Amino acid sequence: MFLLHKTIASLSASSSSPPPPPHTVYSCLFQSSHQSVRMMAALDVQVGSVRQQVAKLVKESLNATVPEVADVEPLVSACNNAKNGDYQCNNAMGIWAKIKGKDARFKNPNAIGQELARNLPESAVVESTSVAGPGFLNVVLSTLWIEQKIHQMLKHGVSCWAPVLTVERAVVDFSSPNIAKEMHVGHLRSTIIGDSIASMLEYCNVTVLRRNHVGDWGTQFGMLIEYLFEEFPNWEEIQEQAIGDLQVFYKKAKAKFDADPEFKKRSQKAVVSLQGGEEKYVLAWRQICNISRREFNVVYERLHVTLEEKGESFYHPYIAGVLKELEEKNLIEESEGARVITVPGHTIPLLVVKGDGGFNYASTDLSALWYRLNEEAAQWIIYVTDVGQSQHFDMFFKAAKRAGWLPEDESKYPKVKHVGFGLVLGTDGKRFRTRSSEVVRLVDLLDEAKSRSKQGLVDRGREGEWTPEELEDASEALGYGAIKYADLKNNRTTNYTFNFDQMLDIRGNTAVYLLYAHARICSIIRKSGKDIEELKQTGTLKLSHPSERQLGLQLVRFGEFVEDALTDLLPNTLCEYLYSLSGMFTEFYTICKVINSEEETSRLLLCEATATIMRECFKLLGITPLYRL
Repeated sequence: MFLLHKTIASLSASSSSPPPPPHTVYSCLFQSSHQSVRMMAALDVQVGSVRQQVAKLVKESLNATVPEVADVEPLVSACNNAKNGDYQCNNAMGIWAKIKGKDARFKNPNAIGQELARNLPESAVVESTSVAGPGFLNVVLSTLWIEQKIHQMLKHGVSCWAPVLTVERAVVDFSSPNIAKEMHVGHLRSTIIGDSIASMLEYCNVTVLRRNHVGDWGTQFGMLIEYLFEEFPNWEEIQEQAIGDLQVFYKKAKAKFDADPEFKKRSQKAVVSLQGGEEKYVLAWRQICNISRREFNVVYERLHVTLEEKGESFYHPYIAGVLKELEEKNLIEESEGARVITVPGHTIPLLVVKGDGGFNYASTDLSALWYRLNEEAAQWIIYVTDVGQSQHFDMFFKAAKRAGWLPEDESKYPKVKHVGFGLVLGTDGKRFRTRSSEVVRLVDLLDEAKSRSKQGLVDRGREGEWTPEELEDASEALGYGAIKYADLKNNRTTNYTFNFDQMLDIRGNTAVYLLYAHARICSIIRKSGKDIEELKQTGTLKLSHPSERQLGLQLVRFGEFVEDALTDLLPNTLCEYLYSLSGMFTEFYTICKVINSEEETSRLLLCEATATIMRECFKLLGITPLYRL
């Protein structure tokens, strides 16, 4: 994992280096365990995920064990079998392949594993080690350290568990609907997935530029503007009343465009006038964009998604300069009247200027990339679109490499990544559409999700117990959360079936189940009658029962699941963690009495820690938590 490996290298500075910044390990890490834990509890310092901390220790052991083997990065992962330990280092066999017959100290991989165990620095993190098979180094974390780490989080906030990433500034390009067209179910995936990726990066202290690359500059505007001028000669006086329902207006303009060749010619000329900056055309264009933008913002507000619009028109002034730079680098060639860039691995070139002199997606995307690299200083640029655009992005990225904008070594910054996703299907296995075979409007989906959720709450008697505002808020949280989670829990590269009955089920791996699980934990804490904020400051957390330690271990691993989700840009990794955490809490609560038990304070703190991490998961997935249901 590049995020982990590069971080370990940065955490392994020599003792002669300046004092480590906040994103490094505690300076007390190698003191006696009890002293270290006390120090850790007193400090609010971000040290990265638990796996990163274990890997840092392993890195030191590798340097001491085989200093002659260069660039060996620690291969640390969670143990598949809890009987072996909590984490496992799998470096021994790889090292053996490199030094076999060259180092008399080691007769086999197991001997290397044994030496790695002996050279592991003394640390408050580690309770014990063992070596199995061909040198697998198993590490058991200190239960005392886990307890203190959880208590630290409760006191200082979940931000202190954020993994350390090597990227500092990123652009996430997502949602990107077309102006004058309604947002539909196809925009749902880009919006939800992009928002989650941006939130996870922000949690890891990355500066994220959330970009909405709307389609606001193209041939369709000539058609719309010309239709506006012809049907409403007084359009400037009546303003937006002329357009009315933008979707109806668009369909009428498109019908005339397809049926009337003369209107089509006038529309094409209107595009030239718009792109030439003629005031009348620019004013009409802005009017259309403003209507569409308001409709988009209603959807974003309902989904609680934040974006900054920088559409195609924003980058239009940069296109000429970018193409000139590419020409000067001898990358642009003439081809049948058009201008293209040859890219390796493709039999067709990348078209950047059409035969009529017009620009296209590639010319706009290249200009946007140039702007993001040079003006916005982005290190990582992530594009969230459907998998059908994979070829376009591959060609466009390769053209940028030829230009020298991106390194050939994809492990180095700046980086670009296309985050592709599959289709939303109906229960019939076909592309999700209405009964009249039209694309499903996103607002209609949200309305139905809220309506169904509200009815479910009414059926459970909540209408008589809650205020109308509480019922509305809970209906939205359940309905919108159900839609988001049903999407995000699937591997984004695959198609998924949209099914209201399944996503709103109170059982199984659904947002509704998880929101109820969170509300139940909150109810346990309320029923105790204890002030949980006071317990955070005065209470002690002990993980005495195996189910308590299992839950505690899963809690402290939260950061590495965020890290893995970002390494692969797969939000479903975080969904899997959340569902697993909920199951572990159920197991703990079934076995361990909380209220009025001897361990009540400790177990209430464990309940609060679980609820806190669940809320952070909800936040990163764009779901609003509920505290009672």
